[in-house]
Formats: sequence, C-alpha cells, structure tokens
Amino acid sequence: MEQFRPRLQQAAEQLNLDLSEAQQDTLLAYLDLFARWNAAYNLSAVRDPAEMLERHIIDSLSVVNLCGTSADDTSPLIDVGSGGGVPGIPLAIVHPHRPISLLDSNGKKSRFQFQVASQLKLANIDVVNQRVEAYQPEQKYAGVVSRAFASLQDMVAGSEHLLAPEGRFYAMKGKIPEDELSALPKGIKVERIHALSVPGCDAERHLIVLSRTD
Repeated sequence: MEQFRPRLQQAAEQLNLDLSEAQQDTLLAYLDLFARWNAAYNLSAVRDPAEMLERHIIDSLSVVNLCGTSADDTSPLIDVGSGGGVPGIPLAIVHPHRPISLLDSNGKKSRFQFQVASQLKLANIDVVNQRVEAYQPEQKYAGVVSRAFASLQDMVAGSEHLLAPEGRFYAMKGKIPEDELSALPKGIKVERIHALSVPGCDAERHLIVLSRTD
C-alpha cells in the first residue's frame, strides 16, 4: 500500500490535516487490511484499493476535525452502523486520545473492526457488536456519527438514547436532504451544515450537525 502514500499526503494537505508519518503508516495499514478482508467478508461494494482510499479513508478524513468542539476533543464518540470502520477508524487514528466506539450488528464486520483495532494497536477503539436500539452504554456519548447509515429521522429515533444531554449527531450525507431535514422530530434542531470539500470527489458532500433544542 506504500504506493498510495503520495495520494494520502496530498489529500491531507488539501484538508489542512497534519498527519504524522506514523498516522500515515496506520491509515495505509488499515487500507491494506480493508482490501484483504473485503475479498472474503464483503465489507464494501468497492473492490479497488485505490478507490477504497478515495471513497472511504479520504472521505472520512474530511470530517475528523468537525465531529467535536475542537481537534483535541477527548469526549467519547460512537460510529453507528460502522460497517468497515468508516469514519470511526480514521477518526481514531487521527485522534488517538479520543474514545471511539464502533457499533455494528453484523458479526463479520465487527470481527474485522476488532482485528484492525488489535493489529494496529488502536487502544482508543471499542467494538460493539449489537443492534443500535439494543445497546445500552454505561456512559452516554458526546457525539453520534453515521455515514450513509439511515435517514436523519431514523438516525435520531434509533440512537438518541446513546447521546449525552449536550451531545450532537453528526450525519455524513451527499446532497443536503431537504426532505429529511423537514421530517426531523420535535426537540431536534439543525445546528450546522458543513459543506465538505473532499479531495478527488466531485459529488456534493455534507456533514449535518444536529442537537437537542432543550
């Protein structure tokens, strides 16, 4: 995967991310594991490692400093419907002091996440193999993030019990889903919509930040 380092470095510069050499090494090792496990476990419809880098890792890097109050936020975050570990694993690599849970009901995907966390020594990752509505954490999360997991309405309904009182939802979307925004339940407001400039991606990308009104 060393051949992808220049592209990763270029994308990080475009995103104003200062990735250390060790973080680059870990992201590339994650890409390698993703590509190898995907052949047997069908983690993603994307098969080409170069495309995985663009559509999964670089896309995830576009939000790593937007899912909290600051780049050095250490409050716990949960990635709901994490699948192959995006955006949770890139978030954990860039912010190693932030506790990040990866939640998925698919056992194969959770096993892959556990393998990545173990092999790459990502001590801040906690893998949760449960359905979102069944998971009852001891500590609520400051942030619930999802990437193409569900509609905003379903995301809020399914995971609001995971969120701390002052917590926020972070939903990675393509175009701004006006119909989903208008269907948000009472008590939930749109705090901010970030237009994302994802290197190498011409399609619209947005991060929608939701919070409680009370």
